[in-house]
Amino acid sequence: MSSRLRSGQSFIAGSLIGILGGLIGLGGAEFRLPVLVGIFKLPTLEAIILNKAMSLVVVSAALVFRARQIPIDQQFANVDVTLNLLAGSLIGAWWAAGHAMTMSRVWLNRIIMTLLAGLSLVMLSEAWFDLHNGVTALVDAGLLRWIVGLIAGFGIGVVAALLGVAGGELLIPTIVLLYGLDIKLAGSLSLTVSLPTMIVGFARYTRSDAFAVLQHEQCLFRWMVVGSVLGAAAGGLLLGLIPMNLLMTLLGLILLISAVKTFQHAH
Repeated sequence: MSSRLRSGQSFIAGSLIGILGGLIGLGGAEFRLPVLVGIFKLPTLEAIILNKAMSLVVVSAALVFRARQIPIDQQFANVDVTLNLLAGSLIGAWWAAGHAMTMSRVWLNRIIMTLLAGLSLVMLSEAWFDLHNGVTALVDAGLLRWIVGLIAGFGIGVVAALLGVAGGELLIPTIVLLYGLDIKLAGSLSLTVSLPTMIVGFARYTRSDAFAVLQHEQCLFRWMVVGSVLGAAAGGLLLGLIPMNLLMTLLGLILLISAVKTFQHAH
């Protein structure tokens, strides 16, 4: 494949994924990982690291874009939620990234396939049961909520590190359901949790030989990031044109099928 063709494909793929992510308020990394492995034929660990680097750029851009919608003082007012989830997610990301580097590729593929399938089921559940509408906290403020938040954060950190994702698909419903916050505010808070969590996982991956993929795949990285950011902006503008329940159902099914097809045969 010529470098020009590959660059064009990476830009188109990044744009389409960015649009999908923008439509549902996510970075799209869940969809990017199967594309990196299935279409661009990257080994799984290299694909995770490249996806993580792309997610860092996309989430940083999303934080800037959302700053106008959710005032920074409103985010500071809920800093306890951010710190509660971060306390777990930072540990989870560090632990999972360390294990991913030493795990056999077969087992890594199996775990990633399971996690992506699980994320697709989360999307389908949100589409069918409208989990985002509840604004009453499941657990009252206190020690029990802090412990539940710590455990949830750890699990989200593990998923974020193993898939190279921001984790918004899990963070947003967790913040809405566990703490009873508005979904728009939850979206911004999820980004403030995601960014440090991804940086910790990314720092851990620097010890792996697979980290060299960032140097070898500079062109792929650059064009897919540009496409993802532009696509996310376009997806935000198209918001509301497609019923959210229908969109989430379709994307959940696409993710489920692509996860199974891609990582069942990856080596």
